[in-house]
Amino acid sequence: MFSAAAAAAAADDEVVTTIDVHAAAKLLLHHPPHLYLDVRTEEEFKNGHLENSFNIPYMFNTSKGMVKNPKFVDQVLSLCSKEDHLIVGCKSGVRSLYATTHLLNSGFKHVYNMGGGYIAWTQNGFDVKKPHTDEL
Repeated sequence: MFSAAAAAAAADDEVVTTIDVHAAAKLLLHHPPHLYLDVRTEEEFKNGHLENSFNIPYMFNTSKGMVKNPKFVDQVLSLCSKEDHLIVGCKSGVRSLYATTHLLNSGFKHVYNMGGGYIAWTQNGFDVKKPHTDEL
């Protein structure tokens, strides 16, 4: 799913701090300056996401498979400063690890990877926002 170059990029300078969903929930609920960046695809995000999160995909689905978003850091910078406290999550914790590494290597100071991602968040019973479906 990820290239050798992507794996090498993840091994660059900065060390990623991974926190579990319980620590992430505590930071998001009790320390408001923490923001949740969801790096899943737009389709995944629309099917359910953490309350008060924002979505900037780290990867896009293409006919050739998953491809890294070349404007990822610029898109994050359009909404956040490098001093903001970010918790980065995805579906299971893999894409968010790469995204967190990329942000740290781009000069962001307070970025944490949420281990287990959206799957672990929902399995632990934390609230999510899902699309409304009208019943006929």
